[in-house]
Amino acid sequence: MAAKKKKAAKKPAKKAAKKPAKKAVKKAKVKRKPNAAFMKPVTPNEKLAAVVGASPLPRTELTKKLWAYIKKNGLQDKKNRRMINADDKLKVVFGGRGQVSMFDMTKLVSKNVK
Repeated sequence: MAAKKKKAAKKPAKKAAKKPAKKAVKKAKVKRKPNAAFMKPVTPNEKLAAVVGASPLPRTELTKKLWAYIKKNGLQDKKNRRMINADDKLKVVFGGRGQVSMFDMTKLVSKNVK
């Protein structure tokens, strides 16, 4: 007959040595400088001026005003939030396209500034 195998005795688990906690080193926060290219005022052409105004403004402010117009008029697609549905004013800026991706929007808007 086959001999019965003895069960191996369980060894007590070793406790892990505690490592000393690392002290958090606080770094002095440095205020970021805005990129000069973004802060340079650009002048929108007459097509884009109908949406954001005709005065020269930095590219960052132009984008903020464009998004404010899109949100105010509910032009962001309800199902696919990345798509912008153009109204009559934006259709001229978007080159006649009815719907544009938010990533393509910046490329199309940059064609309408000086």
